Amino acid sequence: MHKTIFTTPVIRHIFYWFSVITLKLTGWKIEGDSRTIPDKAMFVAAPHTTNWDLPYALMLAFKLRLPIYWMGKTSIFKFPFGGIMRWLGGIPVERSRSTNLVDAMVQRFQAEEKLLVIIAPEGTRKDVAEWKSGFYHIAHGAGIPLVLGFIDYPNKRGGVGPLFQTSGNYEKDLLEIKAFYTPFRGK
Repeated sequence: MHKTIFTTPVIRHIFYWFSVITLKLTGWKIEGDSRTIPDKAMFVAAPHTTNWDLPYALMLAFKLRLPIYWMGKTSIFKFPFGGIMRWLGGIPVERSRSTNLVDAMVQRFQAEEKLLVIIAPEGTRKDVAEWKSGFYHIAHGAGIPLVLGFIDYPNKRGGVGPLFQTSGNYEKDLLEIKAFYTPFRGK
């Protein structure tokens, strides 16, 4: 994987302390124990309702000392911000056509010793009835757990919930996953 803000010497320490101080001053509570997270996992990021989700997710990751990557639409990786987005851990996703993303990410997980990737299953900041299933198929195909990550704006809390091991029954598992997210609200 490419070098990110989480692997850049000195800068990662500055951003760690910036995140700790900013979250504290703004009244955010961090929940969950990052020590329970394995070296390889797919993070579910929900609800996804605003562009502010990325900065908060990055600050939460720094606070929890989780060197994450995140998946986002290709349009935010265009000039002049593409290099910065990749340095922030971004992985571009082409949503307008099929690109075998699931297979590519499964292979990436199999090739890496450590890899933590965040994806918003809603696929957009708009309210959607159906989640995109790629996050599930990547985790199941790679044999890695899902980490149920969350941001709850009204209560100023965010963090990591339980690990969820996929069973292969998407519909059944999705009901359990979505049930975890019922108390959380977006911006």
